[in-house]
Amino acid sequence: MTRALAIRLVIAALVLVAVIRRAWRRRQRAGQRVSTRANQRVSSRADRSVVLLVAAREIRQRLRGRVLKVSTLVIMLAVVAVIVLPTIHSHTSSRVRLAVVTGAPASVDALAARTATALGLRLRVSSVPSSSAGRAALTANRVDLVVTDHSNVVVARAPSPTDTSPSAQFVRDLANELGTARAVAAAGLSPAQADALAHAAPVTITALSGSSRRHLVDPTSIIGIILTFVLLSQYDQWILTGVMEEKSSRVIEVLLAAVKPLQLIAGKVLGIGAVALAQGTLIVTTALVAASAVGSPILHGTAPWVLASSLLWLVLGYVFYSWVFAAAGSMAERMDQAQSLVFPLTVPLIAAYVYALSTASSGSASLLFKILAYFPPTALFAMPTLVGLHAVGVGGFVASVVIDLVGTYLIARVAAAVYRRAILRTGGRVRWRDLTRPR
Repeated sequence: MTRALAIRLVIAALVLVAVIRRAWRRRQRAGQRVSTRANQRVSSRADRSVVLLVAAREIRQRLRGRVLKVSTLVIMLAVVAVIVLPTIHSHTSSRVRLAVVTGAPASVDALAARTATALGLRLRVSSVPSSSAGRAALTANRVDLVVTDHSNVVVARAPSPTDTSPSAQFVRDLANELGTARAVAAAGLSPAQADALAHAAPVTITALSGSSRRHLVDPTSIIGIILTFVLLSQYDQWILTGVMEEKSSRVIEVLLAAVKPLQLIAGKVLGIGAVALAQGTLIVTTALVAASAVGSPILHGTAPWVLASSLLWLVLGYVFYSWVFAAAGSMAERMDQAQSLVFPLTVPLIAAYVYALSTASSGSASLLFKILAYFPPTALFAMPTLVGLHAVGVGGFVASVVIDLVGTYLIARVAAAVYRRAILRTGGRVRWRDLTRPR
């Protein structure tokens, strides 16, 4: 009995030891998992910290340089000139000065006022004693035209048939009105008959097919297309030359001793992107302030949707092409090598820019252009143009943004791999077949 009890106690002890050992191992594994997660979190925070340090370095480097300051000032002055000069010209050209010779029919003033109102012109009428005095005032540029009677309108220079300015249209319309008034007077019509003739309604126009879908593009959209192209060319050139100079000067070898290649390229893209966003915001703010100060109509009726779309696609386009230029810069040591590498990759950028300006000017988008709005290399110009033409809905816009983000993620992975394998290869241009060889 005692022996059987002893055997049972031994078995129980062994089971207890096994249970305790298993529990201890579980606890160790749980501790290792917690430690692994903690290390991963610490590593992730460290990676983000390194990326931010590289980005801060890029920001300081760009802000200290003269290129950013000069280019920002030049673009701001150009934007202000585009907004202010047309406003000043429109204020000047919206005024017409008319001189009426004494003794001309009293209806001249009323006809001139009605014609100016129809064209949106501000009319100033003065009286001159004779035709010679009117011609002298016209020669001295004190008036724009002189009316002697129902049969003669005198101007300094005859408007050409292709001149569609309001002042030229005023001269032609006033001449037609005066001719009609003279014909009415010659026909001996009564005042009621003359009034009925002047206010005759046009006949009905019946169309066999619907009108073509043609829209006037928002002017902000065109300005956004041009600024996006100019700014992207500048920012991507910064990335290209920055990566290339670091490689050719062997500075990259020192940097990669403490920083991973992906952290370095991500920090460079983030830092220059922050500078790009700040510069773009400053330019847009300057445009809004200038337009508000001079009462420019260029931004009147501009939907916030159009302005936000232009800014958003500036950022998305920069992020997409920055990876492309960084990879090209890592494969070259001289500017001519980098340009030959990057040119085929920027053909869609240039083609989309030209195509977008052409579409915006024509006022209608083709099927091909609408398809390009969902292709990441060309969407940065095509989609804002469609927004300015009111030819895309919210669903299509969001779908294009999602496709662009996915395309940017894929191109970033490829560019990071190219950068990692090419950045330390010196002694000449790195070719694509060199990167595809097994290491």
